[in-house]
Amino acid sequence: MFSPSQEEHCVPTKEPVKYGELVVLGYNGSLPNGDRGRRKSRFALYKRAKANGVKPSTVHILNTPQASKAVNCKGQHSISYTLSRNQTVVVEYSHDKDTDMFQIGRSTEGPIDFVVTDTVSGGGDGEDTPITQSTISRFACRVVCERNPPYTARIYAAGFDTSKNIFLGEKAAKWKNPDGHMDGLTTNGVLVMHPRDGFTEESKPGVWREISVCGDVYTLRETRSAQTRGKLVESESNVLQDGSLVDLCGATLLWRTADGLFHTPTQKHLEALRQELNAARPQCPVGLNTLAFPSMQRCSRALASGPTQEDKQPWVYLACGHVHGYHDWGHRSERDPNAQRECPMCRTVGPYVPLWLGCEPAFYVDTGAPTYAFVPCGHVCSEKSARYWAEIPLPHGTHAFHAACPFCTTQLNLTQKWAKLIFQEPVD
Repeated sequence: MFSPSQEEHCVPTKEPVKYGELVVLGYNGSLPNGDRGRRKSRFALYKRAKANGVKPSTVHILNTPQASKAVNCKGQHSISYTLSRNQTVVVEYSHDKDTDMFQIGRSTEGPIDFVVTDTVSGGGDGEDTPITQSTISRFACRVVCERNPPYTARIYAAGFDTSKNIFLGEKAAKWKNPDGHMDGLTTNGVLVMHPRDGFTEESKPGVWREISVCGDVYTLRETRSAQTRGKLVESESNVLQDGSLVDLCGATLLWRTADGLFHTPTQKHLEALRQELNAARPQCPVGLNTLAFPSMQRCSRALASGPTQEDKQPWVYLACGHVHGYHDWGHRSERDPNAQRECPMCRTVGPYVPLWLGCEPAFYVDTGAPTYAFVPCGHVCSEKSARYWAEIPLPHGTHAFHAACPFCTTQLNLTQKWAKLIFQEPVD
């Protein structure tokens, strides 16, 4: 028999409810200079000790700027829609005991839970490569999660600032819906893409849409900051699904649900795959030296410092996929020696790059062996993951879309987006 104190001691501590995680494309598991404070490469959303969600309540139509200030001074969350100098519609929001709200943006002020800065293509974390003018909004968007199962997460454009206000000025796209409620879009918009067939090896990319301040779904505007909104897509919603992508015009985030993360490969699994690759003792077909993929820590550091030429580091001729050790011959261009090299195995000419295992598990759609490399960056992952990401047109700048490596956001080659790796097994 347990004594009461022993019984209390044996009661398991309750695990906090995890709604899901947002992972920034391009940082391969962590920021090169370290994940610090609210600025990270990934952000886990947990059920809060006390609900902080809000929901629309009272609507005020105000004809003087003074009246608008008086309403906003009440310390209540509100969204202000400036229609003209003389007219502002203020929608007050009241406490919602059934939801938790998480805010994402470039601002480092208190209301922002997850600070996101512009992703530098090809790695780097923005500190060493300054962005002259960020296109990410200071209060970009908010994710609202239901506190009760199934813990549905919804995304909305814009976040509340330090005065608990979202302010849509005269120039912002805004309108009154047929049912009378106001809505609008942020300057560069919040785009969302839900994958078809979930985030699995059967997944196919969905269609990019824009999310309004009130969470409605619209087709894309003609340009990112055009005054005219797209068409309302009534058949779709702002509910985030496992594998949904959220683009903030400068950074793209991947949403993974708690259940989705449970079925995804872990760091341990990726490490086991790396060790399995190395245990097969792949050889350089020319130098006959044994090759070995660097550790996960080295993979992350490589984003910050650039590739190193180590004896065992596998390199690949991307045009044909033959894996070698580093060597210094076969140049076709003096200016950029690795851009055009002739493979000694098959004479194919193409880029010659080091291989790095993609070490952010959330980007994998399956647990398959890492046998494919993205072109031209050389990040290695499973075949189905490579094929999936190669099909996704990711927003780039304010008007372009192109496929990119999820681990470093380098734009993929238009004619050859990935290469199947051909390893030489040991001769002995």
